[in-house]
Amino acid sequence: MKTQIESARAGIVTPQMAQVAFDEQVTPEYVRDKVAAGQIVIPWNHVRKPKVAGIGTGLRTKVNASIGTSSDIIDYEAEVRKAQVAQQAGADTLMELSVGGDLDRVRREVIAAVDLPVGNVPLYQAFCEAARKYGDPNKLDEEMLFDIIERQCADGMAFMAVHCGINLYTLERLRKQGYRYGGLVSKGGVSMAAWMIANNRENPLYEKFDRVVEILKRYDTVLSLGNGLRAGAIHDSSDRAQIQELLINCELSEIGRDMGCQMLVEGPGHVPLDEVEGNIKLQKRMSGGAPYYMLGPISTDVAPGFDHITAAIGAAQSSRYGADLICYITPAEHLALPNEEDVQMGVKAAKIAAYIGDMNKYPERGRERDKEMSKARRDLDWQRQFELALFPEDAAAIRKSRVPEDEQTCTMCGDFCASRGAGKIFAEDLRGDKI
Repeated sequence: MKTQIESARAGIVTPQMAQVAFDEQVTPEYVRDKVAAGQIVIPWNHVRKPKVAGIGTGLRTKVNASIGTSSDIIDYEAEVRKAQVAQQAGADTLMELSVGGDLDRVRREVIAAVDLPVGNVPLYQAFCEAARKYGDPNKLDEEMLFDIIERQCADGMAFMAVHCGINLYTLERLRKQGYRYGGLVSKGGVSMAAWMIANNRENPLYEKFDRVVEILKRYDTVLSLGNGLRAGAIHDSSDRAQIQELLINCELSEIGRDMGCQMLVEGPGHVPLDEVEGNIKLQKRMSGGAPYYMLGPISTDVAPGFDHITAAIGAAQSSRYGADLICYITPAEHLALPNEEDVQMGVKAAKIAAYIGDMNKYPERGRERDKEMSKARRDLDWQRQFELALFPEDAAAIRKSRVPEDEQTCTMCGDFCASRGAGKIFAEDLRGDKI
């Protein structure tokens, strides 16, 4: 079976491309051509056939939610509930990132519980199984690694974050720059670095990249090039190690694309606002416009407990400057495993950020909803305000919890409602599309 990119290059508009075009209000030919160029990807899998979501140039910025067990908290039912909460809150994709318990079980139960495209990180299970089998994750056999990638694709993974860009050369850059202020924060990146150093060998995911591509191609699974050396602190943003890995990932994205695999490039997690635009422009230029998956990014390091907000600020900037997929951050980031409430808050914060970014990325088509909301507020049309709200149930619940004496107003201003007073003065002056 052809992959989406192979079909597009053959001039075929697949049902998935047609669905993306319908959802995004663009032409099927536009989607086909961008898929052919590697500038749009559609997370998919011939085995599972998830809900369609297009990611890339000219499309709405998408939001990913990540869930998964840890070695401290293993609750399969809770992970299923978190997956469902993420979907209900509006996530476009989901990553199942478990490292504790029966990893095949939790993955399969999560996949069965939602219809979103589900992704994962195969290195997690590979090192977990090696540790259980040999008592040492550094004894991981590369055949075990490739077998696990195949097994996970066969379960229905629509996209897969694979740490191909971390190699001996990138580790040398890390050491020669004097390591880092914030250290390494990628579980997969640290595990692979330890394996390479312990075995004095190259990363097999880099050395045998073509084998990775061939496995994912068989399922039309998107290969998301993971960033094992991403910055985990704003003072490490754009350092030589991070940029070296980005350069390699951009190069690999071109190779994988030429082989007929859909390719996604992952971006950093902690970035000061003045570096966001440059990072995205660099990735787009070096990768030929491959879709960019930004992990947040968190824009300051001093607000634990509120990193869904620090990340939303960074995500709005990222979306504005061309990022295509945003990974949410929850209030539990840096503190604990997220619960259901954290997941919901994280998704909603990221959805707001992506919407704000798209308003500015596509100003010609992205601001009409805000104009209509402005008029509804001016006219004290509460029902219309709820219809236009990104999260109408939340807005309505807040209003209902503090009922005003005059149902036209709210309890913020009450008798001193500016909109009501101004309306009496200027209503006759309205004209054009302000009416």
